[in-house]
Amino acid sequence: MKDNIYNYSRSSFEKYFLSIGSPKFRATQLFEALYKQRIRDFSEMTNFKKEFRVILDQNFKFGDLITRREQISADGTQKYLFALEDGILIETVLMSHSYGYSVCITTQAGCNMGCLFCASGETKKKRNLTTAEMVLQVLKIDNILKEEGKRVSHVVIMGIGEPFDNYENVIEFIRIINDDKGLEIGSRHITLSTCGIVPKIYEFSALELQVNLAISLHFPTDELRSKYMKINRKYGLEELFKALHYYYEKTNRRITFEYILLAGINDSLDDAKRLVGLVKGMNAYVNLIPYNETGIFKRSDEKTRRDFFDYLMKNGVNTTMRKEQGHDIDAACGQLRLKEMRCVKD
Repeated sequence: MKDNIYNYSRSSFEKYFLSIGSPKFRATQLFEALYKQRIRDFSEMTNFKKEFRVILDQNFKFGDLITRREQISADGTQKYLFALEDGILIETVLMSHSYGYSVCITTQAGCNMGCLFCASGETKKKRNLTTAEMVLQVLKIDNILKEEGKRVSHVVIMGIGEPFDNYENVIEFIRIINDDKGLEIGSRHITLSTCGIVPKIYEFSALELQVNLAISLHFPTDELRSKYMKINRKYGLEELFKALHYYYEKTNRRITFEYILLAGINDSLDDAKRLVGLVKGMNAYVNLIPYNETGIFKRSDEKTRRDFFDYLMKNGVNTTMRKEQGHDIDAACGQLRLKEMRCVKD
């Protein structure tokens, strides 16, 4: 059975080529053909001898994603519903910023983390995405941008799924998009978000990737976090922050804490005070997120959000209020996918 050629980082290709008696520099040639020239036919890789192109064709295939639906927000945010080869649906989001174009990618079909406020968790995980299926999300969007003389400059691994629950594939994906012979997206332009799988934070600390780490925190106490986020029942705040302090000591990288403001649940000034106690003194900042309503939860009103923001800033916590994008096009992670699945079911 042929393997998807986008599953391999350059170092993985080097091992492959050495295993078949070919010099490892072939990996660089292949990477340039795939990601610089965007070749999708082995017969066009004329820098390889014909017999070698035959070997590649016998062992590898070019995968693709099928665009099922595209939504464009009034602010320019574009949301894509893609179908994988087995028919499973995923979402990918393109956002325009003053500093460039970012793509938010999906890492799993569904999610088992079970965060009660998240549309992604309304459907259980069917499977992990392969590395190739993640790479193709970025490639599809980048090819669209290239037609306008633009390119993907940033990648956020924050879409459907928990990245650390698909760890090996996600790390291989990062190596590919970061590679200067690959998609050449800088380490500091890549952000990975996790709800807090502690053993993987330690493992991630040992890698020399220098990408940004974001923690989906959302609640400042174990009581609240365990109620709304199942992961906290296994790895409580004390254990999580011990791992994060270790991560910082090893990498010297700043940590982002994501905090969705839910009306009447985690948006009081007492909650803000508890949050200050958790993160103050760390090389970190808090990203406050207005909630995209998908169910029983309501977003905090503008005054409450502003008061919460002001309290953190006055108490020495670097804080941003996330700019809302795509609010008019099923903005929440998994929302468009869930809507499509319900339509098919009905």
